[in-house]
Amino acid sequence: MKVLVVDDSIVFRSQISASLSGVENVEVVGSAANGRIAIQKLHQMSVDLITLDMEMPELNGLETIREMKRLGLTTKIIVFSSQTISGAEKALEALAAGADDVVAKPSADNLDFTKAQSMIEAALIPRVLQFLKSGRKLAHPPVSQKDIPAPVATKKKNLKSFRPLAVVIASSTGGPTALENIFFNLKCMPRLPIFIVQHMPPVFTQILAKRLGEMSGITVHEATHNQLVMSGHAYLAPGGFHMTVVKEQQGLVIKLDESPQRNSVRPAADFLFESADAIYKDQLLGVVLTGMGEDGAVGSKRIHGSGGGIIIQEKESCVVFGMPGAVFVNDDYDDIMNLQEITNYLRMVIV
Repeated sequence: MKVLVVDDSIVFRSQISASLSGVENVEVVGSAANGRIAIQKLHQMSVDLITLDMEMPELNGLETIREMKRLGLTTKIIVFSSQTISGAEKALEALAAGADDVVAKPSADNLDFTKAQSMIEAALIPRVLQFLKSGRKLAHPPVSQKDIPAPVATKKKNLKSFRPLAVVIASSTGGPTALENIFFNLKCMPRLPIFIVQHMPPVFTQILAKRLGEMSGITVHEATHNQLVMSGHAYLAPGGFHMTVVKEQQGLVIKLDESPQRNSVRPAADFLFESADAIYKDQLLGVVLTGMGEDGAVGSKRIHGSGGGIIIQEKESCVVFGMPGAVFVNDDYDDIMNLQEITNYLRMVIV
């Protein structure tokens, strides 16, 4: 995989290049200080993926993405964005415009070069590798069987007659755009609660919740600890916190915690799916959207085994088929749908 690093900071260009230098089958073929230079280089050399800073002179990140799309360039794009309100807003706009994934840019304050580079490596390398695997036509990353319970039921549920009492959604790479597509097109007010885990850093989830609420008219919260669950509202796990639901005297309550990562992520959808399954059992609908890794596989097995419903997003409409693919290979789903079909189905069952 050939990578072009685009950033107006020579320090970050150096850190990103160094982070990828030891990755097998990945080669940094060049760098650019702004989007205009990047576009020129994309015409001059073969590039599979670019890392793209959002704040640059001449042609900023968002403008660069729009120009790439106008020119019909299909190079994969990983955006680097500052972890601020403004940065998160621009990052989500970039994803909506056609970027494939986003990485939070380490703050230059109080960080030495080595620590900043380590943070970049931890966030960037898995994302680069997911596109490398996709380019090799792998349907999904290998699925670990560790901690996955033995199959309980593989019979497919007839979802046409299914009326759940709650919906849980898991998504990662490509997820923000998929969620926005679904919420924008729902055009209805739900009768039940919707819980969402999207793998994103803090601040980014706050802005995503706001965007989903504004485009759908649904009250979408970035969830808070001990928040009382209300029917008709949606709850998005905040970046950096696992989210579960528990039954207490006053009703259903959201719990947040900073326990260790699961599936290399926090929040992890498996925790949400398992906790919701304990409450709703066969009246729970799980939806697994585009994303790298296998988060949601264990939780989907639990829901499917309890008689709940599981929908996975079809491979063709996924940015990465990892998460739905992990559910697919375990046969823990009831239907495979594209985003429009998922939206149409949700519109039917949540009102």
